[in-house]
Amino acid sequence: MPELSALDRRILATLQGDFPICEQPYAAAAAQLGIGESELLERLQQLLADKVLTRFGPMFQIEEMGGAFVLAALAAPEERYEEVASQVNALPQVAHNYRREHALNMWFVLATESKAGIAEAIARIEHDTGLPVYAFPKEREYFVEMKLEARL
Repeated sequence: MPELSALDRRILATLQGDFPICEQPYAAAAAQLGIGESELLERLQQLLADKVLTRFGPMFQIEEMGGAFVLAALAAPEERYEEVASQVNALPQVAHNYRREHALNMWFVLATESKAGIAEAIARIEHDTGLPVYAFPKEREYFVEMKLEARL
């Protein structure tokens, strides 16, 4: 991972919460940081390209917009793990996928525009992989705000 500049650290520390909600949010955030909007956008693009950030954007409560998401898992045979991961990750509904040391060794989040989309995505994965998918719907929601310190 590349060394973060003092400016990159300030950007990360500043933009972890309370992103401006206005007509020109990047200009407002840049002004708060004492830099130009184009410099802020360039730095964010570089942080994404360097994989310091994996994503930069809003978090939505998808259910409030009619959509759905679910945590799902499957047991991928070790000799097929990479093949199955590629098949699962090929679906645009897969938000992220990670390996676990568990009988169900592949866990992923499905996010769809409708509740019916979850069943459709699971059926597609089961068809493509030949493996059963286990869905774990949310029973209760918790809000845990996590901000990581980017030491200045």
